[in-house]
Amino acid sequence: MLKFLLGAAVGYVLGARAGHERYEQLVRTYQRVTDHPAVQGAAGVVRARVDEAVHSAKGDQH
Repeated sequence: MLKFLLGAAVGYVLGARAGHERYEQLVRTYQRVTDHPAVQGAAGVVRARVDEAVHSAKGDQH
């Protein structure tokens, strides 16, 4: 039983460390992608179209 608990504890610590490192890697990748000019331009176009659709839908309801 003690070996099982020790193994579980070691596995948890190693998994948590790998999980945190993977999380940090994903955050860096996300920031790199969202900072890219092409992605920012596409996001601006999408925002403009969404705004148009929202304003159009609000205008149709009144």
